[in-house]
Amino acid sequence: MKKIYPFLILIFLTGIMQAQDRPQPKPGNAPVVNIKKPQTFVLANGMKVLVVENHKLPRVSFTLTLDNAPFTEGNKKGVDELTSSLIGNGTKKTTKEAFNEEIDFYGANINFTSQGAYASSLSKYSARVLELLAEGALQPNFTQTEFDKEKAKLLEGLKADEKSVPAISNRVVDVLAFGKNHPTGEYLSEETVKNVTLADVQNNYNTYFVPENAYLVVIGDIKFKEVKAAVEKLFSGWKKQAAPKNTYPNPTNVSNLQIDFVDVPNAVQSEISLVNTVNLRMSDPDFFPAVIANQILGGDFNSYLNMNLREEHAWTYGANSSIGSGKYVTKFKASSAVRNTVTDSAVVQFVKEIKRIRTERVDPEVLRNVKAGYIGRFVMQVEKPQAVARYALNIETEKLPADFYEKYIQTINNVTADDIYRVANKYFLLDNMRIVIVGKGSDVISGLEKLQIPIYYFDKYGNPVEKPATKKEAPKDISAKTVFENYINAIGGEKAVSAVKTLYMNGSTTVPQAPTPLTFTSKLDSKGKMMVSLSMGTMNLMKQVVNEKGAYVEQQGKRKNLEGEDLAEMKANAAPFEELQLAKRTDLKVEGIEPINGSDAYVIKDGKTKYYYDVKSGLKTAESKVREQGGKSVEQITNFNDYKEVKGIKVPFNLVQNVGFELDIKMSDIKINEGVSEKDFL
Repeated sequence: MKKIYPFLILIFLTGIMQAQDRPQPKPGNAPVVNIKKPQTFVLANGMKVLVVENHKLPRVSFTLTLDNAPFTEGNKKGVDELTSSLIGNGTKKTTKEAFNEEIDFYGANINFTSQGAYASSLSKYSARVLELLAEGALQPNFTQTEFDKEKAKLLEGLKADEKSVPAISNRVVDVLAFGKNHPTGEYLSEETVKNVTLADVQNNYNTYFVPENAYLVVIGDIKFKEVKAAVEKLFSGWKKQAAPKNTYPNPTNVSNLQIDFVDVPNAVQSEISLVNTVNLRMSDPDFFPAVIANQILGGDFNSYLNMNLREEHAWTYGANSSIGSGKYVTKFKASSAVRNTVTDSAVVQFVKEIKRIRTERVDPEVLRNVKAGYIGRFVMQVEKPQAVARYALNIETEKLPADFYEKYIQTINNVTADDIYRVANKYFLLDNMRIVIVGKGSDVISGLEKLQIPIYYFDKYGNPVEKPATKKEAPKDISAKTVFENYINAIGGEKAVSAVKTLYMNGSTTVPQAPTPLTFTSKLDSKGKMMVSLSMGTMNLMKQVVNEKGAYVEQQGKRKNLEGEDLAEMKANAAPFEELQLAKRTDLKVEGIEPINGSDAYVIKDGKTKYYYDVKSGLKTAESKVREQGGKSVEQITNFNDYKEVKGIKVPFNLVQNVGFELDIKMSDIKINEGVSEKDFL
């Protein structure tokens, strides 16, 4: 089974991502903004209602928010997420189908979570849409059938994330920064989700979906008196109740800069995150200086981090940073995904740029441009009803001054270079920071050790472990021929594999910036012919063909004939099962045994290509290729998962390829000796 052909995909995706990631023009002077103040009233049960009349457009939005304190779920983590999934799936009065049909009929938008609900519609339907929102939120119908469906979907999602390097990184960052017993450090697992019952969901809803900390923000083409009467009628019956007020010790940062490493042997990129916890409220005098400092460091395209790691060194598609704020402890995080070979170098540059903002006064022009850009985005948001709703809610929940947003632009403009220096040293805690790296240990640990920063090792759930073992020697009686033959036997045997004349594969994948999933199609002929395509709906985005005349790539109507190494590689790819030929070669050797995808694999190198075969099952688990890209050597790896039998041959129905990010292709249909014709290769 051949890999997916990375340079085809990479050309297309690079174009998308670069187009989306271009620097924006500098904004002009910001206009004066006028944010309407809400009219408010409070129901007897404690729910507060904020109404902003805006008659410019015939639309209304309703935002219900429960401002409850975060809480842990222990060995039943997943209760709250399942509660979110089940609210809105029908009510005690209306079936799921009828409820959704009525929403569609009105052309309305409505969704529910365990923390509230949102709806929007034309103003002429707003009264009925508010009724539906109240009904869905206050009278949910939790059924065993829907619970089982949502639980199965959640478990399936966890399986998909099992080998995802970004997913592992996000989990471990929060576990290490906050601790497993903190609401932010808790994580979903198959075990905790399986512990959740329908009764747990009902209890979670009864305990936390209560009106004491509820806010309903109504914005749009409505009249206050009419809204007040409707809300009182629909929500006054919501029983008065307070949610538990749980408190947790604030997590502490480490005493010294350290590297926390997680070994993921199938990773071809390292996810790097520099993180420390912070306490920053929107009402703090430091709020705006900290936000602007973060924009300078990693929040903008022209930030220190992005200009260094992406523009100067071309190590990544993007490097960024963020700083949280609110009533509860959050985190500062600077992060990027970089190639294995430059992991240690990228760490050096991250540290350099954080030191820079902590020790050097920011250039006045840089500060001026960043503030202007931030103000410009604020001005654009002011016109959006959801933003106005969020501003009104923030003033209530964050205890902000009533004129907080009227003074927003002035407060940002008042931020000085001295302010940036001060907050950078207060919140970007380089001396108390974790550098969490999730990557391939055999490729990157030796380089990291040279940085003379203490390294600690963790598994993919944040548990301390010993330094991972890397490559081991293969037994002397294991040859490349043996490994290839074991693979052929594992997938069906030489006779059955040799009988495969054509192989058809069809599946789908998602990519950053693309609005809809892409369809992947591959057709192979044992005579050395191949066709691979990516399409979006009926539009063919790319096509790659090998036939008896040569090979070409067609992208968005433009065709390029391939020559030299590209042509040779394409022809080598044009075989359903190349191991039939590899097994006949005498120049290949087993380089050793490496851990990959959670198990040991024999490694066989053929030029710039490495093949990985599971020691126990014999199946191919991965294949890597070193390519030249932009004058640099880049390793691209394809992982082969979910083997299923098709006409007596085991083939992988899931392929995960790293092309600067993880491209997860799930096959929906694979055919052997059918579905392929000569015209496919024209």
